[in-house]
Amino acid sequence: MLREVHPQGRHHYPFFGGAQKDHPTKGSHVELTQDSIYKLAPFAATLGIEFPVLTASRVRAELANRHELSTLGGGLHGGAIMSLSDLAGAVCAGLNITGDAGWTTVESTTYFLRAVRGERAAAVATPVKVGRGLINVDIDVFDEADRHCARTSQILFVQSVP
Repeated sequence: MLREVHPQGRHHYPFFGGAQKDHPTKGSHVELTQDSIYKLAPFAATLGIEFPVLTASRVRAELANRHELSTLGGGLHGGAIMSLSDLAGAVCAGLNITGDAGWTTVESTTYFLRAVRGERAAAVATPVKVGRGLINVDIDVFDEADRHCARTSQILFVQSVP
């Protein structure tokens, strides 16, 4: 993890979604768009993840199952599934914070239930508990036949930017 030292000698860890001058805000909650997500997390653009639903109560992220993301047998690689889940969870958390707070995943557990086959995978993230310091998000991953393929539970740390 990238670490910077404050002038006072304290360590500072930059967080995904921290205060940004070009970061769109609406009222006191963060408003994220697909373009702003790509700026904050370029990995989402690299994978080609699309975000057709972006609300505080539900985020839907979709990933095409292409050859370079597959594993033996043609299923979507577990690392790609975990990346899709992590980004959906982080975006969901970001839509639930206020002000210029930053956030980062501190724990993530994924259960693989079946292979993701077919053209696309969709991750649906919903907040379970939104606190001032921690946010718990559940993410369910489905294949294009709407079969439940994976379940991820994440805890995200929220820190106010000084």
